[in-house]
Amino acid sequence: MPELPTTSKGAATSRRILDAAAEEFAARGIAGARVDRIIVTAKTNKAQLYAYFGSKEALFDAVMADRAERLMAVLEFDADDLPGSAVKLYDETLNQPELIRLVTWLRLERRPSGWLVADSPRHDPKLEAIARAQAAGRIRPGDPAELFSLVLAMALAWSPASAFYSASRDEPAADQERRRELLRASVERVVSGHDQPDGAG
Repeated sequence: MPELPTTSKGAATSRRILDAAAEEFAARGIAGARVDRIIVTAKTNKAQLYAYFGSKEALFDAVMADRAERLMAVLEFDADDLPGSAVKLYDETLNQPELIRLVTWLRLERRPSGWLVADSPRHDPKLEAIARAQAAGRIRPGDPAELFSLVLAMALAWSPASAFYSASRDEPAADQERRRELLRASVERVVSGHDQPDGAG
């Protein structure tokens, strides 16, 4: 993919393209997205879009990277506080609902099974941090990737990908706080290993 522009005008144009494309891809997926709609929303033209991003598929990849970077900029991961990290992720799914829709399309159209990314994330710093916390006895034993996957699933329980109920940031604050408390307590119970019913041996 060509390098993104470094001038302020070029950077502003590429930002408009990324934002317009995020909206289009989130609503319609990769196959259903139309470059014509993106350039109208971004107030640019096809030549500029292709010069910056190369192709519609490369633009989707750039949108995913941009939104993931935006998420990580505000989401502090702490292996010693997975409940807190899960709550922060829950909050961000309310602030950035299009990211979850983009990930859903990525799963549907590119990787219906296996790892969502091309390579196994076994050496991901988050998983290595979980493994260290496990070795120190602060987190239950088990495959770090599977444990992290479970925490993510719990954090996304009310996201736009939910099969049951998708929450909105416009809902009453009391509803949001109730979910945060339930999520925090549930993740704590799972990662600590204290998941046996009371009185179970």
